[in-house]
Amino acid sequence: MIFKQLFDRNTSTYTYLLADPVTKEAVLIDPVAENVDRDVKLIEELGLNLTYTLETHVHADHVTGSGQLRQRLSSKSVVAASAKLECADVAVNHGDRIRFGAYSIGVRSTPGHTDSCVTYVVEDAGRTLAFTGDALFIRGSGRTDFQQGNPRTLYRSVHRQIFSLPDDTVIYPGHDYRGHSSSTVAEEKAHNPRLATQISEKQFVEIMDNLNLANPKLMDVAVPANLACGLSVSNS
Repeated sequence: MIFKQLFDRNTSTYTYLLADPVTKEAVLIDPVAENVDRDVKLIEELGLNLTYTLETHVHADHVTGSGQLRQRLSSKSVVAASAKLECADVAVNHGDRIRFGAYSIGVRSTPGHTDSCVTYVVEDAGRTLAFTGDALFIRGSGRTDFQQGNPRTLYRSVHRQIFSLPDDTVIYPGHDYRGHSSSTVAEEKAHNPRLATQISEKQFVEIMDNLNLANPKLMDVAVPANLACGLSVSNS
């Protein structure tokens, strides 16, 4: 499988490009509006056909590039059905699969950061890759204090839907603020300071309830824009 991990420095957001090297069908996970030109250039350089853009959730810290990519490359936007986005082309539920070439991405519902968060899981050459969005970071987690966030729900999502994957599953998060690019289920079970297996649900709730974080700077702009797949009504 062709795999590229891309980074937006302004919001510390990861975008992932996955493609079948034979059929050239590709997907982008969590594209960022400001980087659409970069992503289109890379797709064209590699001779790929972008079939889907996949959102892990409705983002509050950046505007998605899915709407622009649909306009430019005719890709279909994929969002959790629970987000109830009229602009989405494909609404997915837990257990659904998105196919590109010979590959199949499984959808796991992992709410808690928002109520429509999903984790995407794909098998490649004997490896399991999990794209966890803002549910699970490397040695951290997404916050739970806005956008329907709930720490109990997030704790259960991570332990039941992500930590139940094989220990050697590679974790690719939606953001990183410390210079990490990937982890594994085994590492996060052992070393995640919020969600390691020795930390109880009650302890996690206490941690999350006492973070006292400021809202994301772009929240008032990003959330309304992302409810329209990153496009204003006049451009959609």
